[in-house]
Amino acid sequence: MKILVINSGSSSIKYQLLQLPENKVLCKGLVERIGLPDGQLHYTTEKDNIDKIMDIPNHEVGLQAVAELLMDSQVGVIVNADEIKAVGHRVVHGGSKFTKTVLIDEQVKEVIKALFSLAPLHNPANYMGIEVAEKVFAKAHQVAVFDTAFHQTMPEKAFRYAIPNAFYEKENIRVYGFHGTSHQYVSEKAIELLGKKDSKIITLHLGNGCSMTAIENGKSIDHTLGFGPQNGLIMGTRSGDIDQAVVLHMIDKMGYTPKEVADLLQKKSGMLGLTGLSDMRDIETAAKNGDKQAQLALDMNVYRIKKYVGAYIAAMNGLDALVFTAGIGENSDFIREKVCQDMEFFGIEIDIEKNKGRKKQITEVQKATSRVKILVIPTNEELEIARQTFELVE
Repeated sequence: MKILVINSGSSSIKYQLLQLPENKVLCKGLVERIGLPDGQLHYTTEKDNIDKIMDIPNHEVGLQAVAELLMDSQVGVIVNADEIKAVGHRVVHGGSKFTKTVLIDEQVKEVIKALFSLAPLHNPANYMGIEVAEKVFAKAHQVAVFDTAFHQTMPEKAFRYAIPNAFYEKENIRVYGFHGTSHQYVSEKAIELLGKKDSKIITLHLGNGCSMTAIENGKSIDHTLGFGPQNGLIMGTRSGDIDQAVVLHMIDKMGYTPKEVADLLQKKSGMLGLTGLSDMRDIETAAKNGDKQAQLALDMNVYRIKKYVGAYIAAMNGLDALVFTAGIGENSDFIREKVCQDMEFFGIEIDIEKNKGRKKQITEVQKATSRVKILVIPTNEELEIARQTFELVE
């Protein structure tokens, strides 16, 4: 069965066409820097490797370009759209309605739309992917795989907020957690490497969006993102943790509307707000060239991560492995080194030489004396989504 996986992020689209159950990748690629002047389209098959710089103002343009390459007479891997039997979509927020993978119908789409306000950078992009795929691959099953599902194992003491009970009981306001397919995939790989199921792992999904998960015995027990994907770590354009008094001050004293505050915290803050840049590669370059704001932003970013590492070690009373994944986690040896620096008390000791460079396969980068394994595990959310899609429609 040929399954196309579409993973629409806040500024990128990952995609893979896979043959299941063989897990064979027929083609894969990435649309990145969406909305920036130098958008990029990458498309790879066994025979071809295509890189284009093009104007990609939004997700719809990016997805249409991908569809055209899939069916291109020279470099395509399918003759027509009917060869694809299912399209698996990453959907960030499933709210309390969805706790597992589902076939997409109009009712499912309405719920995804209703949750736009809780994941404003993602659910609209995910929904756009569904809309375009329904047109291009009209005969395929459309399947939604939710980021929130993996975190449904969190205990109530971790997912509840200390606000009046009615907000949870009547409005389902709680921690949901995100990047679930990524955290699930890399934690399973880490458990295989450790050779034991009774493990204590912290997974760090570091990309334009960032999150961390405390995983005990293969189950998520705590997570940095919350009711929506804005909390926790400093991200590309999102502030992460912020004192709610700041939000109230901006509304009550500075004249901002709630919508303006939401837009500022979600789209104009984080590394962008601190440096004017949202791409970590650009920020690291600026810092190396002496940009003080970029240097401070990197220090703040790393400091926030380290605080959560300490908190999650306390929550689990130990740690077997620290796992870095996603665009920054896999490719930035600078961030990995700085996160693990001065963490010897916790048994975390990184080997500078082993850590150097981008990692395209599972790599251990800890010193021989480190009590904790430090792992770089390339995420494969697309394979995880394809597996869940296949199990649902086969």
